[in-house]
Amino acid sequence: MTSTLRAVLAASFAAGDTAVPEVKRFTHEVLTAWAAMSMVEDAQRVAETLVAAVPFGSFEVRWLHKGDSLQIEVKEIGQEQSSPIDAPDWGVTYHGTDRTRWARLDLPGGVATEEVAERVAGPGWLGFLADASDLLAGTLNPDMVPAIIAQIVVPRLASWCAVYTAEQHGGPLQLAYVWHADESRTDALRAELDGLVMPAGDDPAELNVAGWQALGFPLTARGRRLGLMCLGRPDRFPDEVRQLAEDLSRRCALALDNARLYAQQAAANRALQRSLLPLEEPKVPGLDSAVIYEPAGETNEVGGDFYDLFPVSDGVWRFAIGDVCGTGPEAAAVTGLARHTLRLLAREGYGVAAVVGRLNQAILEEGDRARFLTLLHGEITLAHGGLDIRLVSAGHPEALRLRPSGVVETVASPQSLLGVFPEAQFEAEAVRLGPGDVLLGVTDGVTERRAGPRLLDDDAGLAKLLAECVDLSARAVAERIRRAVQDFAPEPSADDLAILVLRAP
Repeated sequence: MTSTLRAVLAASFAAGDTAVPEVKRFTHEVLTAWAAMSMVEDAQRVAETLVAAVPFGSFEVRWLHKGDSLQIEVKEIGQEQSSPIDAPDWGVTYHGTDRTRWARLDLPGGVATEEVAERVAGPGWLGFLADASDLLAGTLNPDMVPAIIAQIVVPRLASWCAVYTAEQHGGPLQLAYVWHADESRTDALRAELDGLVMPAGDDPAELNVAGWQALGFPLTARGRRLGLMCLGRPDRFPDEVRQLAEDLSRRCALALDNARLYAQQAAANRALQRSLLPLEEPKVPGLDSAVIYEPAGETNEVGGDFYDLFPVSDGVWRFAIGDVCGTGPEAAAVTGLARHTLRLLAREGYGVAAVVGRLNQAILEEGDRARFLTLLHGEITLAHGGLDIRLVSAGHPEALRLRPSGVVETVASPQSLLGVFPEAQFEAEAVRLGPGDVLLGVTDGVTERRAGPRLLDDDAGLAKLLAECVDLSARAVAERIRRAVQDFAPEPSADDLAILVLRAP
């Protein structure tokens, strides 16, 4: 038997109706980890008595394993001092304005030192590590990982945790997050840690933090040092807790590295996607226009949908809305080829049909890298009393025209999609938009939006939606279609979406 402190487990709570059941549940977890379940009822009863007397605010509960006894401490902040109690198994002590009420329970027959050590590092802690891994895997936001690390550690392993990170391998460490079991002390701790000298080695190291035993555990993953996890306790770190923290630091480092790699990939995708679209939504004098583009997927993976609206000469504009098969770099290559080819050939004076034919050849020349492309491409000429449009629909979902009377018509006959048939020939068709007429072009992210076996465009669903948009502006029409796509099914869309609306004033 020994009175040497073998382990400490602590947690913070808020006074109120839920305090007692939460502390009793925490007590049950502690005694489970320490293989002292024969005492759980007595321990919970003592914990309930101490916690029920907490009048307000937050408080900390600490269970201490002393080999032959268990001691519970309930620490409150800002309590008036009264006469201290001097009893062998319970009492009250004060430190400044902090009041700690405690009680001690003898372990029946004692517990061997080796058994306590085994239980502290045994199945209960394996469950803790598994839960910690699940929490760390639950986010791919690198700014959230330090906060999750700190809140996993406190109060199970330490009274406070500070996480330092480096922007790049070998760079200076910056304090990213601090968490203390007593939230009111977090700001003071952060100020104290700002000037902390960082250890240079790759192994856990002692840190110089006044009033605490503090340890720093490097966060190293895939051969790169990403930061440092610092833990602090008012007492000595048991060897088992050190080992557990070292194991946890490796898991934390891997989670941080994965989140950073994910964020870098997502940022690269967004940058590439922006390069394939106009810098800003174009404004055409004498034309009411609107475009909406939404990439699908959690990472906003580079998609194959694109749009463009650009000037060719005075009073003449070209527009395009297209969909490349697939996503990712291969689709992006064809998207970039299409957008730049359309602009270049249009400004060289090629007509709409000639531009589409040459783009078809350019895609075929890509060989194994080629992806087929559907495209709606047209030329707008501002004319008195409306708009004159020359239009080619190359394998694309039907373009629709809405009359002010509410009549919806299909315009432009379907022609061959691009990147499949070398011999394909294309012809432009003339379309007239009178005052108030609306031309709608969409990608299959709209027409093929799925809810179970149904598609949004089944039974001319898109035409029916457009018929409800009489007298709306181009922006209002585009938003109405986008909202209908979102509301059609509860789950997020798995396909990119592009909408182009042209309205003659």
